[in-house]
Amino acid sequence: MSVMHLSVTDWLGWTATAVFVGSYFFRRPAVLRGFQMLGSALWILYGVLIGAKPVIAANILVFAAAAWTLARGGAARAPAADAAGRGA
Repeated sequence: MSVMHLSVTDWLGWTATAVFVGSYFFRRPAVLRGFQMLGSALWILYGVLIGAKPVIAANILVFAAAAWTLARGGAARAPAADAAGRGA
């Protein structure tokens, strides 16, 4: 199937995939969490459009976990590897 023949649903699925995978290239935890939340929101919409309850449920959990981590300030903390490297 060529790119020109992708449905809106397919475009949404591929966009969600790109956003979610792209989130792992950010070093700042807050940005990573934000992109995870955006990707999971797109996946939730995709799941609704195709009627896939497992996709919806899994991504509600991902969205909630990323939001909770971001809200509790965990995203602002330095990763353990960085802390260990500072001689702390």
